[in-house]
Amino acid sequence: MIPNEKKSTLSDEALARLAANGNGAAFDEIYSRHRNFVYSIALRMTGNSADAEDLTQESFVSVFRRVGSFRGDASFTTWLYRLVVNQVKMHFRYRSSRPEMQMSDGETPESWLAMPRRTDPGEQLIDRLAIEKAMLMLAPGYRSTFILHDIEGYKHGEAARLSGHTVGTSKSQLHKARAGLRTMLSRRSTALHAS
Repeated sequence: MIPNEKKSTLSDEALARLAANGNGAAFDEIYSRHRNFVYSIALRMTGNSADAEDLTQESFVSVFRRVGSFRGDASFTTWLYRLVVNQVKMHFRYRSSRPEMQMSDGETPESWLAMPRRTDPGEQLIDRLAIEKAMLMLAPGYRSTFILHDIEGYKHGEAARLSGHTVGTSKSQLHKARAGLRTMLSRRSTALHAS
C-alpha cells in the first residue's frame, strides 16, 4: 500500500518498480496517471472510440504483464507509448477485415462510403505492401517522424519530443520522408504502367 500523499510524489519510474514487484496500488496510480494518454494514442491510431477504449484496457493488461521489463533507459511515457503503438498494430494485424470509419454514433460517414477504393483484396494487399516496403527503405529518422506525424497524427512538437529531436529537425525529416515516399511510389507506378 502506498500512502495517498506519497503516490503523487513518486516518479513514474519508481511506481513502475513497485508495480513490477506486485504493488497493486502503484499499478493503480500508473493507470490513473496515464489512462488518458494511452486512450488518446489508441484513438488517434484507430479513429474509433470503441476500439480505442478496448485497446486502452488491453494496453494496461500489457503494462501489468510487462512493467518488469521497463529498465529506465528512456522515460516511462516513451516506454508506454511504444507499448501502446505495438498493441494497436497487433490489433490491426489480427483483425480479419479492414477497420471501418465510424461516427461517434456508430454510423459510417457517407463521404467514406463514396470514396473510390479498390475492391480486389489482392490489389489492396499489393498497395499496402508497396507502401510498407517504401517506408522500410526510408532512413530510420525519416521513417519514425513520418509514422509519428502522418500515421499516428502527432503534431510537430509532440513528434519531436517523442523522437528526441527539435521541431525544425522533425519538420525537415517529415518533408524528406514524404518526398522519398513519393519518389519510390511513383517509380513503382511508372514501372507497373510500362509493363
